[in-house]
Amino acid sequence: MGTDKKDFGIDEVTDKTSVVQSDTFKVRIAEAGQSPPCLVLLVGPSNEVGRQWAIEKTDYVIGRAHMAHVHVDEKSLSKSHAKLIMSGGEVSIIDLESTNKTVVNSKILTPLQPQKLKNNDQIKTGNIIFKFLEKGNIETVSVAQTFNKALIDKLTGINNRGALDVQGVEVFNKSRLLGSPMSIIVFDIDHFKKVNDSYGHQAGDYVLKDLAHVVRDNLIRGNDYFARYGGEEFCLLLLGSPIKQVEEIGERIRRTIQDHRFIFEGAELPITISVGISTIQETDKSWSDIFARADKALYDSKHGGRNRVSMQLS
Repeated sequence: MGTDKKDFGIDEVTDKTSVVQSDTFKVRIAEAGQSPPCLVLLVGPSNEVGRQWAIEKTDYVIGRAHMAHVHVDEKSLSKSHAKLIMSGGEVSIIDLESTNKTVVNSKILTPLQPQKLKNNDQIKTGNIIFKFLEKGNIETVSVAQTFNKALIDKLTGINNRGALDVQGVEVFNKSRLLGSPMSIIVFDIDHFKKVNDSYGHQAGDYVLKDLAHVVRDNLIRGNDYFARYGGEEFCLLLLGSPIKQVEEIGERIRRTIQDHRFIFEGAELPITISVGISTIQETDKSWSDIFARADKALYDSKHGGRNRVSMQLS
């Protein structure tokens, strides 16, 4: 006697395997459908591997020059190494008579002769290797999410030290090109070890998260860049602000943290910060020169009594 599928509660009409897509997957599919063609850095400076450049205009120059649309600070690249051209939804690449050649999938390009790019083509410019992703490739979304996660501090949700190192270089280069002032504000939490010792590490984590959110949500302007670069240490990059305004911002952050009520498990924690400030000088060779002076100013604040703002301008 045969067994009826209905004996097992199986409907003849619906006896098929179904795959239910998660909401996250659906969102990624939708985002991918809107994504433009892009380049992804596969081999290059370690803190930039995974970075993407969306190709949304007609011409994009790849090179070492600060004005290059796809800028990578690597000596094997020519200042203007190659150019991407988008036409009719297709993207081609042209070698701009570079010193170390442009190679697509092991084929050395003839200078000034366009080569059409296909999905997942690998492009070697000097010692730098990119991958080309065509419009609507879901990998564009997943790679961007992975890269972004690598640059976010898990505890506070703001940028981390790796992200700061990348952004510091870019802001420094923009400052030089535009002739615009660049300043750095660094600060850390006074007596943070005592918070952990007295209230526990969960209290310390709470303070770090709450402080980061207070600064990010209330004290950061649109073009400012905020990051956590150490245990209880934070950094703010500012482009285009005169030093007097930067000093006012530093003081506003100090005062806001002093006045904010940090309450953990019913206990109010007395939290203050020490602040150091510096700004770009003609003799600076990199953003780290400015950072070092700001860090020295922070040291002055710590040893001058804490909960204060100091500046090192030279």
